[in-house]
Amino acid sequence: MAPIAPKQAELFSPDAFADSDDVIIIGGGLAGLFCALKMAPRAVTVLAAAPIGTGASSAWAQAGIAAAVSKGDTVDKHLADTLEAGAGIVDENIAALMVGQAADRIHDLLEYGVPFDTDLEGRLITSREAAHSENRVVRVKGDMAGKAIMGALVSAVHNTPSIRLLEGYVAEELVMSSKQQVAGLIARPDEGRSQTRIELKARAVVIATGGVGALYEVTTNPKQARGGGAGMAARAGAVIADPEFVQFHPTAINVGKDPAPLATEALRGEGCTLHNDAGERFMVAIDEDAEMAPRDIVARAIFEEVTSGRGAWLDCTKAVGDHFEDEFPTVFGYCQDAGIDPSKERIPVIPAVHYHMGGILTDADGRTSLDGLWACGEVTSTGAHGANRLASNSLLEAVVFSSRIADDIVEHLPVSELHPIGQRSGPEDTTEPSPENLKKLRATMSKYVGVIRTAEGMKKAISIIVELSEKSNSSRFANTITTAKMITVAALLREESRGGHFRTDFPDPVESWKRRTFLTLAEVEKAIEEICETA
Repeated sequence: MAPIAPKQAELFSPDAFADSDDVIIIGGGLAGLFCALKMAPRAVTVLAAAPIGTGASSAWAQAGIAAAVSKGDTVDKHLADTLEAGAGIVDENIAALMVGQAADRIHDLLEYGVPFDTDLEGRLITSREAAHSENRVVRVKGDMAGKAIMGALVSAVHNTPSIRLLEGYVAEELVMSSKQQVAGLIARPDEGRSQTRIELKARAVVIATGGVGALYEVTTNPKQARGGGAGMAARAGAVIADPEFVQFHPTAINVGKDPAPLATEALRGEGCTLHNDAGERFMVAIDEDAEMAPRDIVARAIFEEVTSGRGAWLDCTKAVGDHFEDEFPTVFGYCQDAGIDPSKERIPVIPAVHYHMGGILTDADGRTSLDGLWACGEVTSTGAHGANRLASNSLLEAVVFSSRIADDIVEHLPVSELHPIGQRSGPEDTTEPSPENLKKLRATMSKYVGVIRTAEGMKKAISIIVELSEKSNSSRFANTITTAKMITVAALLREESRGGHFRTDFPDPVESWKRRTFLTLAEVEKAIEEICETA
């Protein structure tokens, strides 16, 4: 089966109603905005599907940013913890670069006005999260880091004249001038509802579109996080790395909301404990670190309790108690909305897709395998996380590598050029996938490519994904379907369990698989053909 390629509409004459800069950043989350700010005063256009600061997972991040800034902590310790959490396949050079630049990026965020928690002497207050050996998570009012960081950056962007915002534009595909050269992109205005598609030319495109959570039924990510950026890059020929590694946050609040509200890991760092319906503290028998074990271990344990009918609950009544509202206002608000008083009652929890370690392969400067294309944030796979991200390294990765992209582009593309925007009609290309198809895809990914995986289940998933792809004529859904294919095929090919990838038919890590995955869409399509032929 050939890769999905929606029909191209006729290109109209350039229209003079607007211009596009030669540097376009796709995405209005932390990575995209930080990259734009670090490029100032060089002109740059930020393309965002929703108003900047909304529709991005960054704004929902509760815990904070990991950085070795506290007394007794060191960069080497942070690196060691990152390597340990990554289950053997972290790119050590990339991880060392990331943790080594953490303090500088925290300083940048302070300069942009992020109100990190400090003590009376002005020193940053840090907390500890799972798999960290030291207190090193810099936070804001306990669990408001993401909101505060995004608020400060949005304000800074609005006050930076060199940044042009195109909000409500959904990027659907990359424009190529040759097989390996990106020359711009096609986007759809009106939050993707318009029947007219717009072509924006560029010498440099930066993808910063976030993760894949909304490919699954239970996720802490916003609905926009469907893997569109990675799929768009894959369809253009970019190499995708480690797509099989999907991290489930162990403690989403299980009250039936989509997206699921999150009970931050910092609560377990404060001493909150996990129990089943019978009151048994089940993590004690599973891992010596109990509730502070790596996320994949805790997520599988909670998944087992929930699916077995025993239920799972986070008890904060003793460790936080009456201080809950003051120390963790975001989680307290989520609980209140669900009719729960977490200072007196246990919180029902369930694993939810939270972060994708895989994505567009990039180097230390955010360059992809395609000329003219950079990427940063969760849409990428830099190698810094390996098979299982260390808590609070995600926001750190976003600011470190988006800053490096800014430096790289400014150095190598010093002269700005403006191009007129062109129009493409799209009568044969629909806007959104049908709700039924999207619902079926999410159910399929959760059931067969979720916390627990098997070869049989993933082969079923592939047959359903192929069926859905053949029904669709939407560029946006083609991107989503492509990412689902990449995740599923990579997970089927990796015959072991490691980090965020767990198979009951191959439950142990295998030394020969102690390596990263690198795939193109063409390779995935060939694998699907072979799977379908033998089914």
